Amino acid sequence: MEISYELNEVEHVAKQLIKHATSKTLLFYGNMGVGKTTLIKAIVAALGSKDEVSSPTFSIVNEYEIEDGLIYHFDLYRINDIEEAYNFGIEDYLYSEHYKLIEWPEKIEPVLFDKFDEIFIEFSSENKRILKLNIKANSPNKA
Repeated sequence: MEISYELNEVEHVAKQLIKHATSKTLLFYGNMGVGKTTLIKAIVAALGSKDEVSSPTFSIVNEYEIEDGLIYHFDLYRINDIEEAYNFGIEDYLYSEHYKLIEWPEKIEPVLFDKFDEIFIEFSSENKRILKLNIKANSPNKA
């Protein structure tokens, strides 16, 4: 699936992603400032959370409540290696049944498993983005 959208359409894009995603593990790829966190805020709201969403750049993971569970929002930009991910318990989060929205997932590729969907976002123009959803069912690692 590919969507071209303007920033004011992010809520609609979030709903489309939720509709087409095949996993509760969503990996977000894109350059700094492309809108990963903005899209995640819209996804969290579309899933029904009333929590205030902010970037977990320094905390690494934020947790949001929804009616039937939790959403874990990761920003792995600041981790230096996979050992740091092991130290904060990344595997426990990944094995959970809750939503996992992960920015900078390339930092933890060795522990990615099972089924996940990749979301690639790139700039099309100052106010436009192109999003591509890539389904990776039962992949041991990102190819």
